[in-house]
Amino acid sequence: MKLPSFEYLRARSLAEAWALHSDAGGDAVYLSGGHSVVPSMALRLQAPSRLIDISQIAELHGVELQDQTLRIGAMTRHAEVLANPLIARHAPLLSRAAPHVAHPAIRNRGTIGGNLALADPASEFPAAVLAMRAELEVMGPEGQRMIAADDFFLDLYETALIPGEVLTAIHVPLPPEGRLFGFDEIARRRGDYAMVGVAAQADVSDGVVSDASVTLFSVGVAPTRATAAQDALEGAPLSSDSIARAQAALATDLDPPDDPGFPAERRLQLARVLLGRVLTRMEAVQ
Repeated sequence: MKLPSFEYLRARSLAEAWALHSDAGGDAVYLSGGHSVVPSMALRLQAPSRLIDISQIAELHGVELQDQTLRIGAMTRHAEVLANPLIARHAPLLSRAAPHVAHPAIRNRGTIGGNLALADPASEFPAAVLAMRAELEVMGPEGQRMIAADDFFLDLYETALIPGEVLTAIHVPLPPEGRLFGFDEIARRRGDYAMVGVAAQADVSDGVVSDASVTLFSVGVAPTRATAAQDALEGAPLSSDSIARAQAALATDLDPPDDPGFPAERRLQLARVLLGRVLTRMEAVQ
């Protein structure tokens, strides 16, 4: 299907991007990697009169340590997330998630900022930043805001961004020494959207779990924090018993969609299996 007609403009600064967005009366979309905007326009899911290319704005690029966080520019491409040594060391859930994102051609073009701003409930990166308790740096004409990942993903393809704002960076708290991480998903084929996925991290001190963080994706309208599963792990050794309690707790945490081709109970069953697999791997390396 052909794309609807639109005006393409490239912004060289955030101020120019905001001005171009305002000049279009809000009937504009920011373009970063293009692998979500362009297909959605081809399918007539959206038809903005203006595309504003923000991929060349310098302040949206770069990965660097800042105080107690790792700042990842929104225009960091998926392939860079996979290869960057700072991300591998300080935000390992992202580097573990990256190989599961689509295919190499898309990873070479797509950006983490565009991925998070789309907020696809079956996507890997939103669940990873939620599990790492990251903050999202956004900027608009009124200034900068920092939004906790728990407050950023609101609903199906809906985020806390307001019209005109740009997601500029992701700030990941630096993990303490010895933190455990786990990530996995179940998909029909590598690169397909996940049927269910899990991202998790936890600290273990003197054999006891603290600060457990468990999120799932492709189980609802947004990445989902598994609060009851986290509580089942807290204050206990990471063992087969606590893992079983966390798996059982998912019945409280999740209310997956009921699809005739993929019933809710089946999705919940796969989520339990996958959570057990991820936590068992974490147990093995503690």
